[in-house]
Amino acid sequence: MRRFHPTHESNFNMQLFYNPNIKAADTVFLFDKEESKHIVKVLRKKESDILFVTNGLGFIFKTTIKLASDSKCTVEILSFEHQPESNFKLHLAVAPTKMNERYEWFLEKATEIGIHEITPIICDHSERKVIKADRFEKIIESAMKQSLHYYLPKLNEAMTFKDFILKEQIGQKFIAHCEETDKNSLKQVLLPNANCTVLIGPEGDFSVKEIQLALDSNYIPVSLGSTRLRTETAAIVACHTVVFINEM
Repeated sequence: MRRFHPTHESNFNMQLFYNPNIKAADTVFLFDKEESKHIVKVLRKKESDILFVTNGLGFIFKTTIKLASDSKCTVEILSFEHQPESNFKLHLAVAPTKMNERYEWFLEKATEIGIHEITPIICDHSERKVIKADRFEKIIESAMKQSLHYYLPKLNEAMTFKDFILKEQIGQKFIAHCEETDKNSLKQVLLPNANCTVLIGPEGDFSVKEIQLALDSNYIPVSLGSTRLRTETAAIVACHTVVFINEM
């Protein structure tokens, strides 16, 4: 099976499908009933049409439809390419917002920008302590396909701030808070080509106790700018800053 390079295709017109079960060793692949119905009935794809599919692990497969059935759409894998992993990993631990739609917006935009891992953290000042993980996963998958990323960001289970702090994180560790203390701008202290974790608090910010716990665990206090940002905006600013610096 020959390999192809995604840039050889028209990225502006490419429609990307996601299925975690497709593998490089496959020669044919069968979509499940739900996805088959979407491909054939909703998108009106037919036999011999080309589909691009990713498994969220860096692989992009070029396939052609061999059986356009709304119960078992079958494709033949013509070629594939594997995109190397990035030279850094960004992990954002972000408190759920009071309005669920704002957190969903953050997940969508962060996925488009290039986040790698997300953990919802429940803090002392959190007004929302329950999340809809299934819906969040669907939003992330949709954003990955729309933005033509071939790696699916990892969404972890929600956990308390304390439990998260006690887990070992690899690379640089930052906490963005609003307390009037000595802080550097994230872009000034961030090292390129390195993994990093950034903590973003709820609408009421982190508590003084939480900030101290983070500092005791070697988190570096940082600022994301001179204005006061909402939780989801702060998370996007942090995400863009890290990705931008690593692309320079």
